[in-house]
Amino acid sequence: MTHRDPLYRRHRFPAEIIAHAVWLYFRFPLSLRMVEDMLGALGIIVSHQTVRLWAEKFGRAFANDIRRRSSGQLGDKWYLDEVVISIRGKMHRLWRAVDQDGFVLEVLVQSRRNVKAAKRLMRKLLKGQGQTPRVMITDKLRSYDAAKREVMPGVEHRSHKGLNNRAENSHQPVRRRERIMKRFKSQRQLQRHPSIHDPIANLFHIPRHDIPSSHHRELRTAATSLWGKIARA
Repeated sequence: MTHRDPLYRRHRFPAEIIAHAVWLYFRFPLSLRMVEDMLGALGIIVSHQTVRLWAEKFGRAFANDIRRRSSGQLGDKWYLDEVVISIRGKMHRLWRAVDQDGFVLEVLVQSRRNVKAAKRLMRKLLKGQGQTPRVMITDKLRSYDAAKREVMPGVEHRSHKGLNNRAENSHQPVRRRERIMKRFKSQRQLQRHPSIHDPIANLFHIPRHDIPSSHHRELRTAATSLWGKIARA
């Protein structure tokens, strides 16, 4: 990769190193200083502040590319859930939607847990996915049903706490990152991290479903190859 590529212009490190740093940060629950140390072990001397800038700039570009490639290709069974995140003593709600295979469809940080907030998530989902789901699954929060009747009136809605474990489990990477960062510092930072992390995680997420190990290796190899193409695009 040469520095004639617009995305990498004015960066003294090669694209391969930048992409590897971004991959490390978003693929694994690592702090910026951990990524700095791992690169240092390879003889690549770069500060954690530079890793942060790379993660924000290049991570966003990579995530947007992955999101475009996967548009309309994810599942038709949507699981919706929200989790409380505390930022400087104020409670925020991280709303999230995943499909039946565990791929994250959308994330949205909001301060409320009401019908208006649920409608915002559903409208963003419809815009991003370009289609309505076959069925929507949520917990017992009544705001979901009220919002669905207005935004997606023809969609089947199943409301049951036990059915929504898939969405609840998808919050775990954010919780791990929250501990590593010793809490998020702003609502903008909270929105930014999962919106970059989740598409990258989707790319490397391989649903097991008792698939043969050979097929699993093929899918992993394909994901790694696609990441290389995205990083060089």
